[in-house]
Amino acid sequence: MEVKTGFEDRKARVEFLPLIDVVFLLLVFFVYAMLSMVVHRGIEVSLPTGGSAQVSRKDYVNITIDAQNQISVDGVIVTLNQTVSQVKSAMLLLAGDDQQIPIFIAGDQASDLGISLKVLDRLRGAGYKTVSFELEQESP
Repeated sequence: MEVKTGFEDRKARVEFLPLIDVVFLLLVFFVYAMLSMVVHRGIEVSLPTGGSAQVSRKDYVNITIDAQNQISVDGVIVTLNQTVSQVKSAMLLLAGDDQQIPIFIAGDQASDLGISLKVLDRLRGAGYKTVSFELEQESP
């Protein structure tokens, strides 16, 4: 005599809860991998803080002035006289002849204000109008 358990009549089905967990873990993995591939252009400096600091995620040219007043444009160390020509080279790499790409000056707190203002003056004299100073957000 054959005993019916009801197991024979069941159809195969896909369980979605484990599938959702796997998809979520893949999403987290790819987001983390993408964020770890972000290219940091510049030299590590201790930025001053400001209350109106805003975050920009677009392409930009980074000018860094370290504590010894050494200037670098996108990681390339330059003199004050070479700053504008190196910015032009960086602009050509990013967007051709477009001068609307923002330029950020990241000056260390220990650097002299005069060197930052000289760089700003030379950039403004060369026709660059989208020049800003980079700050860290003040913590409340």
